[in-house]
Amino acid sequence: MNKKELEARTKSFALRVIKFVSALPKNEVNRVVGYQLLKSGTSIGANYREANRAESRKDFIHKIAIIEKEAAETQYWLELCAEADIGNPKQRQWLLKESGELLAIFTASGRTAKSRR
Repeated sequence: MNKKELEARTKSFALRVIKFVSALPKNEVNRVVGYQLLKSGTSIGANYREANRAESRKDFIHKIAIIEKEAAETQYWLELCAEADIGNPKQRQWLLKESGELLAIFTASGRTAKSRR
């Protein structure tokens, strides 16, 4: 997968997070959990776009580490949604799977970048 494809994939993921959160019933729990999920889930693509414009290898490695953290946090919020039965189960499952795949991709990318220092 090249940079443009991964940028498109992370943007598509962010859009699906937005749609998932937008469809949640309006209550205090969903507002708080949805807000956190929205922040971390949309941050993955934004930070990846920024990483592709890094000023140095060190800057790139730092930004990839941020993406890893955001992907892991996104998984956490989606796991809470699953365990609390929040949101559409089919959409939630897709998001969980995709966030896991993105986390694996960025973890591997970070390791590769670090090994080439």
